Amino acid sequence: MTGSVLETESARTLVLDVDDWDDHVAGQHVDVRLTAADGYQAHRSYSVASAPGEPVQITVERISDGEVSPFLVDGIEFGDRFDVRGPIGRYFVWEPNGPDPVLLVAGGSGVVPLRSMLRHRAHADDATPMRLLYSARSWDDVIYRDELDEEASAGIDVTWTLTRSTPPGWNGYARRVDEGMLTEMMWPLDTSPRAYVCGPTGFVESVAGLLRKLEYAASAIRTERFGGA
Repeated sequence: MTGSVLETESARTLVLDVDDWDDHVAGQHVDVRLTAADGYQAHRSYSVASAPGEPVQITVERISDGEVSPFLVDGIEFGDRFDVRGPIGRYFVWEPNGPDPVLLVAGGSGVVPLRSMLRHRAHADDATPMRLLYSARSWDDVIYRDELDEEASAGIDVTWTLTRSTPPGWNGYARRVDEGMLTEMMWPLDTSPRAYVCGPTGFVESVAGLLRKLEYAASAIRTERFGGA
């Protein structure tokens, strides 16, 4: 590891120097393997948070009873080494210059691969219309908050919904993602919109089902989900 940024109280972005890295496509992930002194190994998959061409970054959210995430968030130090395999995956990916508008829907740390897509769009000076709907428990749990504020200032429609608590004066959504919210956020169907949905399994299944109910084509909905190991 060559650097890190604490994004929230429970999430940290790690900057990695990966030997023989074959540059990734926005939306791909890596497998991380930690090896203990007694030889015990633990493996986890993490989305790549950086855009293609940038130093490789992953953002890890601590799981209290996890084997890997507590070390990567709280225990790792500059220069520590661990095994990384990737990039992996060709399904949940986005590349610039597509004609279709894109709706990004994130639940919690599911924002990580979507951040890679947003950064790639910006670095490529791409004009693909994009909107991000980000569901988090509270304002303090929003990962990349300042960066996403900058994306909003640059013309990306970034919308948050907070499901457990809201700060004083909050004027945004304060509920779980539902049909009404997606109806307000979605692109017109005659523009052949695409959607990328990432988050916990239940969140992803719910959002994907609502998009199908709203007549998004099944082939236009890409999903990435995570749960307990």
